[in-house]
Amino acid sequence: MQKTIIRVEHLTKIFPEIIAVDDISFDIYAGEIYSLLGPNGAGKTTTISMLSTLIKPSSGDATVAEHSILKDPISVRKTIGVVPQEIALYDSLTAQENLAFWGKMYDLYGKKLSQQSEKILHQVGLWDRRKDKVDTFSGGMKRRLNIGVGLLHNPKVLFMDEPTVGIDPQSRRNILDAVLDLNKNGMTIIYTTHYMEEAQELSDRVGIIDHGKLIANGTQDELTKMVGEHAALRLHVSETQSAETLAKQLEKQSFCIKASATDHQVLLMVDDPEKVLPSVITTCNEFNYRIRSVDIEEPNLESVFLHLTGRALRD
Repeated sequence: MQKTIIRVEHLTKIFPEIIAVDDISFDIYAGEIYSLLGPNGAGKTTTISMLSTLIKPSSGDATVAEHSILKDPISVRKTIGVVPQEIALYDSLTAQENLAFWGKMYDLYGKKLSQQSEKILHQVGLWDRRKDKVDTFSGGMKRRLNIGVGLLHNPKVLFMDEPTVGIDPQSRRNILDAVLDLNKNGMTIIYTTHYMEEAQELSDRVGIIDHGKLIANGTQDELTKMVGEHAALRLHVSETQSAETLAKQLEKQSFCIKASATDHQVLLMVDDPEKVLPSVITTCNEFNYRIRSVDIEEPNLESVFLHLTGRALRD
């Protein structure tokens, strides 16, 4: 039986004029990678901020390793590591000096801090740059050092909030590999992202969040079964034409279950993509749309999001 390490019960956060997180409940099991997947503004960072005791919920509670975020926040902080979305480093300090500074915040000193810093610098691939100031680092290197800070005190649980935003593909790959390695060594990881591909690669289970509500929760197989036998057609349209307008026209057609547009693409949910493709192309031609390419996709997390919300994940 899987052990629950985090239990979230009716967690809600209300800011002036907005409900950022709306009565969400879910469990996270020890030793798993659990992803919160949703678009920007969905409530992911607010959820992480409450679970890591940075902000107090308006209502509800959560326990981390059996410690309440409301009643025992100090014990929660000793249990967790946090990798925030914004880089939390001092540019004028070296990598080694940053780890020394943050290590003292975790009550690490002397030989123990020195040994742990060396271990972390090797782990994140920055040992050779340990004496260089952070302002000479690339965005990906800063991200990796940021992860290292969150690992300094050997936390049981690591919160990672959009750790690959704004970095190059190679650095992104390095971070994803680091996440998988940490998990293989037994660390529980809560990972927020709006990249469907990351959630699919990393996660044991996924919570899909939108407008502050947890709209689905489960393994990827469990989630994709929500879509049933539906598959997807992804149409790549000319950058000079409106994908949104085409999606609205296609959604009126009998062959289309749902349609949404994003980034010069139209995503259609259909029953039999190969059978309906000629009708799709004919309809596009009737509205004078030039289709640059078409991809047929099996049900995935983006299809689930479209099925549940009526719009593509990146809208």
